[in-house]
Amino acid sequence: MTAALLVIDVQNDFCPGGALAVPAGDEVVAPINAMMDVFDTVILTQDWHPAGHQSFASAHPGKAPYETVTLPYGPQVLWPDHCVQGTEGAAFHPELRTDGDLIIRKGFRSAIDSYSAFFENDQETVTGLHGYLSERGITQLTLVGLATDFCVSYSALDARKLGYEVTVGLSACRGIDLDGSLEASLTYMRGSGVTLKS
Repeated sequence: MTAALLVIDVQNDFCPGGALAVPAGDEVVAPINAMMDVFDTVILTQDWHPAGHQSFASAHPGKAPYETVTLPYGPQVLWPDHCVQGTEGAAFHPELRTDGDLIIRKGFRSAIDSYSAFFENDQETVTGLHGYLSERGITQLTLVGLATDFCVSYSALDARKLGYEVTVGLSACRGIDLDGSLEASLTYMRGSGVTLKS
């Protein structure tokens, strides 16, 4: 009962045809569904942005998607509008099982982006996930989902900082690979003690 599966952002906008599609992002659905039966606790995260979110390039006149700007909490990649609250793009992939124990919605504060399942990008604002896991005595986490080099790796690194034993199931993850970000994220995770399982 001390292990949980953490399913990161398997949403329509991150799958083929979505506003911020991760290549082959839909390929994670079947293996994740199968993994859910192995864990007593399953938690899903959901990117849940208001319209006009500060991480959207459209909120910064003259800026294009994938440019970087500096916001009060530091550097921020600007993204296409995605996972806007209540839209079909923000919904979970229709074939993904959602019968987990908890859904954590993140990125709903308009001024702060949130890659990690534990902290928003200011590294101070918490999502409440750590408290939930602590109350349940969970110490081991397996992370899967989208995208390997952003929300999955940020969540894995924060989980390590918080003292969890962390495994990332790479066969059930897919990455964006923005200017070498995929290999960099794998290196950071290995260096932080995250177990990468193919």
